[in-house]
Amino acid sequence: MLGTFKRIVLAAALLIAASLTLVTGSAAADSSTWEAIKERGSLRVGVTQAPPWFYKNPATNAWTGLGASIGQAMATELGVEFDPVEVTWGTAVAALQADKIDIMFVLDATPARAMAIDFPSQPLLYYALAVLADDDLQISTWEDLNKDGIKIAVTQGTTMDTYISARLPNAEILRFPSNGESVAAFQSKRVNAVSLFHPPLIAMRKKIGRGQIVLPSPVRQSASSAGVRRESDKTFRDWVNTAISYYYQTGQTQAWYEEFLTSFDVDPTTVPAIRREDW
Repeated sequence: MLGTFKRIVLAAALLIAASLTLVTGSAAADSSTWEAIKERGSLRVGVTQAPPWFYKNPATNAWTGLGASIGQAMATELGVEFDPVEVTWGTAVAALQADKIDIMFVLDATPARAMAIDFPSQPLLYYALAVLADDDLQISTWEDLNKDGIKIAVTQGTTMDTYISARLPNAEILRFPSNGESVAAFQSKRVNAVSLFHPPLIAMRKKIGRGQIVLPSPVRQSASSAGVRRESDKTFRDWVNTAISYYYQTGQTQAWYEEFLTSFDVDPTTVPAIRREDW
């Protein structure tokens, strides 16, 4: 009888120990991003070669660009190291879910992405549908391009294609499978203009060496954001919201943007701002 009692006590003790292990493991797995950053001593920021947002200097391997500047500033505020982790736009969401990075800047908050990760309520920046056009064209409105003899390139099946097709019925619209092919059509002078959201056009214009970037009126704008991991503890997400709101409202986001453009040999006064108040 006593042996049976001892076996019952031993089994109960083992069960309790196993339960405590599960609870401890679960608690560790549920460690918030905020706590993990402090414990690790670093802020892991997703980066990808995409100026003006991120640019890896081939000579030094150092990361610059707007996203890198914001990440470095946040790391300083948190008292930790800035840790750039290379991803792609296509893998950024999975990297957040897998706890490979803590944040990805200039990631648009779409309904599909919002089912997988979190976004702060404050937009990071704004960009708009623009055109890279021949220097001799006088453009202030979309109607200035809505003329016979004007050829404009767009990427087939995109937001640009839909908007341009509806807005410019009198122009000749040439549709291409990719952004690169659309820009190549302008580079080879097969078209008078190419339409994309304005930030990518900056690097493209630099490479081509000609053309003006214009935001025709009425401006078709879009907001970009910063993606963070979805978790029950919203401390990090809410802190990011406060930080990017502060940087935007004080003009620091625009200043970092212009600082990179200058270092990239682009005159900031020749390209649209990323603060919509400055358009």
